[in-house]
Amino acid sequence: MHPPVNGLVSTSRTDDWEAALVSGNGRQGALCYGGPDAVRITVSHERLFLPLTPPLDPPPTARILAELRALLTAGEHRRAAERVAEFAAAHDPGYAETRWVDPLVGAATLTCTPVPVDAAGAPPGGAGPVTGYRRSTDFDTGVVRQSWRSADGPVEVAAFVSRPHDALVVRLTGPTGWRSTLAPIDGDPPVPVQQRIAPDGLGLRVEFPAATGRQVTGYTVRCRMVDDTLLLLRTTVDGVPSPGPDLAELPADFDALLAAHVAVHGELVGRVRLDLDGSPAARTATSEELLRPFRPEGSDGTDGPAEPAAPVGNALVERLFAAGRYAIVSASGDLPPTLLGVWSGSYRPAWSGGYTLNGNLPAALAALAVTGTPELVVPLFDLLDSVADDLAGNARRLYGAGGILTPTHLTGHGRQNHFGPVWCQTFWTAGAAWLARFYHDHWCHTGDRTFLRERALPFLRRAAEFYLDFVTVDPDGRARFVPSYSPENAPANTGAQASLDATMDVAAVADLLRNLLAATAVLGEPDPAEPRWRALLAALPPYRIAPTGKLAEWIAPGLVDNHAHRHASQLYPLWYEIDPAFAADPALCRAAALAIRRRLAWWQGAESDEMGYGLAQLGLAAARLGLAEEAYRTVLLMAGRYWRPNLVSTHNRDAIFNLDLCGGLPAVVAAMLLRSTLGPGDEPGAQSVRLDLLPALPSAWPRGSVAGLLARGPVTVARLAWTSTQVEALLISPVDRTVTVELPGAAPVRIGLRAGRTHRLRSRR
Repeated sequence: MHPPVNGLVSTSRTDDWEAALVSGNGRQGALCYGGPDAVRITVSHERLFLPLTPPLDPPPTARILAELRALLTAGEHRRAAERVAEFAAAHDPGYAETRWVDPLVGAATLTCTPVPVDAAGAPPGGAGPVTGYRRSTDFDTGVVRQSWRSADGPVEVAAFVSRPHDALVVRLTGPTGWRSTLAPIDGDPPVPVQQRIAPDGLGLRVEFPAATGRQVTGYTVRCRMVDDTLLLLRTTVDGVPSPGPDLAELPADFDALLAAHVAVHGELVGRVRLDLDGSPAARTATSEELLRPFRPEGSDGTDGPAEPAAPVGNALVERLFAAGRYAIVSASGDLPPTLLGVWSGSYRPAWSGGYTLNGNLPAALAALAVTGTPELVVPLFDLLDSVADDLAGNARRLYGAGGILTPTHLTGHGRQNHFGPVWCQTFWTAGAAWLARFYHDHWCHTGDRTFLRERALPFLRRAAEFYLDFVTVDPDGRARFVPSYSPENAPANTGAQASLDATMDVAAVADLLRNLLAATAVLGEPDPAEPRWRALLAALPPYRIAPTGKLAEWIAPGLVDNHAHRHASQLYPLWYEIDPAFAADPALCRAAALAIRRRLAWWQGAESDEMGYGLAQLGLAAARLGLAEEAYRTVLLMAGRYWRPNLVSTHNRDAIFNLDLCGGLPAVVAAMLLRSTLGPGDEPGAQSVRLDLLPALPSAWPRGSVAGLLARGPVTVARLAWTSTQVEALLISPVDRTVTVELPGAAPVRIGLRAGRTHRLRSRR
């Protein structure tokens, strides 16, 4: 088996679904694992959330808001969080224990076993040993293959999940016959279920008798066996029709089905290509060979994995950039990727395998727009629309406010049900403002004014309405966020996650208000609420520099930073576009750089190996500030610690299947190569575009190229290539516009772009 041009080859056989190779069409997923004795394919569906607990109304803590604020102001932070938990349990016994959202679970496992053609009793796969086992994923086609050689000849199992036909397609080839069966996934469901397997063993019906309201009531897995070498399989969730034709109507032709799929999937995956001049030998290496220099045995014991030679590391970064994009594209359907993407092989996935909004989901989506696939962010907006009433209920019941308030965890509903006396998630109010940035950036990367008017602006207005009601203003005119929450971290001198005036809260709301004002200006549609938006924006407190010289995670004085933590939420002002306060104040930039270096030092310690997306947060901030070597170090740490040979990222070092870094690593790499800013233009409603090319290019990337990055505007960077002496860029705009472009070592220049024409730009370094 030759390595796919854009894919992976692995030599490790596994019976663990978390180490499986993946294929998916966004709606349905396939985990491919097992080996010559029995190939296993566990299938799943993006809406298959097991009804674990019925949703509850959020507790009406608006009734005790004054009490909570008094406790926090008096320094009783832990007591404030405990008070919410006590009040909730007294109001509804369902809150006596921590409530989780419904988990994403696997639907069934298809097992394909080779059997001898004759009935002479030879062992499966023919007599004699099996040799040459390989497995591969072709990112351009989405085809996963397992192959080996038996005593009778070569054997291969190939599978992909078709986008246009919404079905898993499996082809079995070789000198043996095959026996295929379908069964529920391994393990016992945590709630009662009713399962029925079809008499021929190739169909499965599961019902959830305890489902209530909008919870899933059941699902069906059907498998059409064209013959014993071609199988077509589909999972349908009750009430969710498949967009594809009936299985019986699909052509019984693997190659024809694949060609139709590649026309859609391959176009999405192929929009961006990265070349970091990696080692030619490393580019054809197996996953195991690429990852080996980063394994723990290559570490010095204190600084994490040893840093390999640049060409080897660059080849790995190239491969992971492609692998991450492949996984996110394959997991983006009618809904955005969950923690698990669209794959699950468990009834009890970590954190329910759902949507975690305080960091994980934003990381997974972070690269979609800049790598040329902004339409794949639209499922996020559809998800939020589907739970809009719940988000309004959260705001009303928790804080007596209008507008919307997002929960931390979400699957089948959007109610804030998950919190406790330690993880005081009801105090996290930045979610809607953070998600509003994705609406704004979708407009920036598409130029779609209809979207801006009809979808983005209404969401941003609802988000702002909450903050206008929730945020208080002191007599001195300073806005206060009480309660407040910097995701999952606690000040070093309080030990309680409940807090006041988290930097993230202020930064996210400032970003929201600026983007709201920009939207109304672009559309030429003033809003009656604009004076209140401007007043709140003016009242927001300035960012604080701690006595250590670092950017503080809490603006409230007296709260001491804790840098030994996986999140880096105080760097929100640098994740997307540089906050104007930082652009105007070099001292803030220096403070942020110190904070990045302090967090990075903690990450480089051997003990810090959890939740890799915090590295993406550091990397994005470093890239925005032009800290090339720091950004590069985050990429190496992500690459070396959080990927298995299947090239799907993990949450912790070599633990917990998780897609965060599949979005996070490509996002950081892209931010190191392109920074774009959209601002007001010279005419009313016009926009100015600035492109900074190679803003954080590390010394390890002396030459390379990237094709297909998408800048705000939008402007497509059709190609960006560089050597030690020259940079060349090809720029395309869908409309006539003037852009400001800065290249390394050169002064910014203004360039006129003509609609649809390619403009070539060259500069010496």
